[in-house]
Amino acid sequence: MADWGPVVIAVVLFVLLSPGLVFQLPGKSRVVEFGNMQTSAVSILVHTIIFFGLITIFLVAIGVHIYTG
Repeated sequence: MADWGPVVIAVVLFVLLSPGLVFQLPGKSRVVEFGNMQTSAVSILVHTIIFFGLITIFLVAIGVHIYTG
């Protein structure tokens, strides 16, 4: 049986936390901008830290597992 939990969680978080796709934190003119499709180095760093924190919580602390087969 394959454990698809880490793969699914990582893909979903990667899509949702891509800077500028859904939201951008910090934005160019405001703190949070939604759907502007632009990015900066600071927002990439912030989104990377958020991604690392959430994936650590979901995979290590909670232990999400999705088994197939």
